[in-house]
Amino acid sequence: MSQYIFHAILFALGFLGTYFMIPLFKSMLVNGNVIRPNYKNEMIPVGMGIVFLPMIIINSIILGFVTLNNIWFVSSSNYNLNIVWLLCLALYIFSIMAMFFAGALDDLIGNRNVSGLKGHFKSLFKGELTTGGFKALFGGFVGLVVSVCISSSIVDIIVNTLIIALSTNLMNLFDLRPGRAIKAYLVIMIPIYITLTGYTKVFPLLILPNVLAYFNTDLKARGMMGDTGSNVLGISIGVLMALGYGIKVRLAWLVFLILMHLITEKFSLTKIIEKNRVLKFIDNLGR
Repeated sequence: MSQYIFHAILFALGFLGTYFMIPLFKSMLVNGNVIRPNYKNEMIPVGMGIVFLPMIIINSIILGFVTLNNIWFVSSSNYNLNIVWLLCLALYIFSIMAMFFAGALDDLIGNRNVSGLKGHFKSLFKGELTTGGFKALFGGFVGLVVSVCISSSIVDIIVNTLIIALSTNLMNLFDLRPGRAIKAYLVIMIPIYITLTGYTKVFPLLILPNVLAYFNTDLKARGMMGDTGSNVLGISIGVLMALGYGIKVRLAWLVFLILMHLITEKFSLTKIIEKNRVLKFIDNLGR
């Protein structure tokens, strides 16, 4: 019970802290002319995913403190085990911070003339590095760093690296209409939170309440979280899948990721959604 009280505290802090910071970050981006036309050609601030960052850091500090000091049954009486868990927390935060950087770079100076992983890698082979190409390569290396630290074999390293890299890009595939990427994220992340066990069960609460607090802003097209946000949502899923699940679940998730990327390279996800009544209803819900 004490563990869930702690979870509730993290959730409340993340949600309320992010909610009250949204106007501050929105004003900062508008004043800095970090704006872009949305799919309706309305100029709105981009890079609003930066609003997730403050409460991720604050709640991580709280989680680290209670882990090291064995408070609220969050941690173990085994000091060495607590250190291992803190290292997992550090890897999780490292991956999120790294993709914040890559996403913000893409939002600020990205060229929208090239799209899709295939397009970015084609440009790279021609000697032109796009921000999307940099983001894909950077995300792959971030995934490799995390995988080397948590994996027990070469096969595990390969599987985990692919999961983290492709999960990072997954949210970009959805982030083409207001609220769509966050809806997809919630469909994935809530079951992850429910099914995770052990120490990592608390990790989703470092970002999930922040996303929920921002959700309506994105849904009503008052701001775009951009790659600053979608990259973070994606990598948070990928790292949790790598950390928290056995090989069978991870392989199933990897197959899904590969299929999604192959489909979206050949077909428009928006057109697929619009042709399906159920998906179209969910996609339009709340706008």
